Amino acid sequence: MTDVLVTKPRGERPGASSCPGGSPQTARRRDAMHDHRRIGRELGLFDTDPLIGAGLPYWLPDGATVRHALEEYIRGEERSAGYRHVYSPVLGKRELYEISGHWSHYSDDMFPPMDLGGEQVVLRPSLCPHHAVIYRSRSHSYRELPLRIAELGGMYRSELSGVLGGLTRVRAIQLNDAHIFCTLEQVADEALGALEMIRRAYDALGIVPARVRLSLPGPGGKYVAAPELWERSTALLTEVLDRSGLPYEAAEGEAAFYGPKIDVQVADNAGRESTLSTVQVDFHQPERFDLHYIGADGAKHRPVMVHRAVIGSVERAVAHLVEQHGGALPAWLAPVQVAVLPIAEAQVPDAEAFVRRCAGLGLRAELVGPERGSLGARVHEARLAPYQAVVGAKEAADGAVALRLRDGRRPGALPAGEVLAGVAALVDAHSTELWDGTVLA
Repeated sequence: MTDVLVTKPRGERPGASSCPGGSPQTARRRDAMHDHRRIGRELGLFDTDPLIGAGLPYWLPDGATVRHALEEYIRGEERSAGYRHVYSPVLGKRELYEISGHWSHYSDDMFPPMDLGGEQVVLRPSLCPHHAVIYRSRSHSYRELPLRIAELGGMYRSELSGVLGGLTRVRAIQLNDAHIFCTLEQVADEALGALEMIRRAYDALGIVPARVRLSLPGPGGKYVAAPELWERSTALLTEVLDRSGLPYEAAEGEAAFYGPKIDVQVADNAGRESTLSTVQVDFHQPERFDLHYIGADGAKHRPVMVHRAVIGSVERAVAHLVEQHGGALPAWLAPVQVAVLPIAEAQVPDAEAFVRRCAGLGLRAELVGPERGSLGARVHEARLAPYQAVVGAKEAADGAVALRLRDGRRPGALPAGEVLAGVAALVDAHSTELWDGTVLA
């Protein structure tokens, strides 16, 4: 498999300049214009309140719709790739994280333990210890491997207030996490499969990665002291990257405490990088939790644990998407996919019927009626909706709608059924295209 993360170019982005560069003042204005904190609040996606606390944003209805669509997409992709979904508690006994190594290597970033009935429980900073316990709860044969366990689960990190910002750095995180338990011979193919899932997701989301990084340990870090395991993990990930054909850069000091990882980096409008997706090889936790499977020889063998996050945290993914697309999210992800605009009160019943037809196909449609102003004002109000369906007297009589696309194209008056079928097909395919062009003038 080659060029696994090469994605399609970004789609239309309202407000984006076609002229790169410019003065520093222009760059600052552009960065502010596409800051997800400003856009997210203006569009009613999320907000914060000091009474809830710093780094704890809440999702408003439209933001919850975006989040739900993103979560359902990744769950569907995982099901298609053979993952089984689980739920695990957001709390765990301190002993769980002592066994996993998080307590000794990562406790500075964890919330303090809570005393409960003579025990101490902790808000989890990661899902992997829970998944190791889930694997250990049943006996496994080599015939079952690879076993792929996935969860969209909450985790919590005690970030300092000075580094918190919008959705990019938060204290309560919803992570698209998965762990693959496999034989040593299966590791490379499983890691390559995870990279392919990341590529498909980036295509559907219109994300262009900044670079791929092989994250290695650095001097002075808190890492598991197991040189042989580090060498094996690094060799495996290097093989995976070489097989993928991806250009990558090695970066010291960026590894997880238990092993190296492949990080897919994205950049915001100011060029600041963050990690969105990751693939990791872990020999440490299978040993710490005494995980095993029964091999073909009837003996116990130790599995390898491949950690994998396709879209990383939902919060950071939405922040990046909002900034990259300037709020004009891909149609399948947009909170309102079809804005229906009757020209006059007489067309409101026909427009309402079209909204109901949209809902029947699973499309998110909203009636933007005459009470909200002139047609021009309503077109502007609904400018971020991928599709605007205008219903005038002629369209109502003909069973049609005058279709306008967010990028400025106007396919014109088309039969309502044809519009619905075309939009539903593109949304169901998680396409970044707004229209396939077959009925365009």
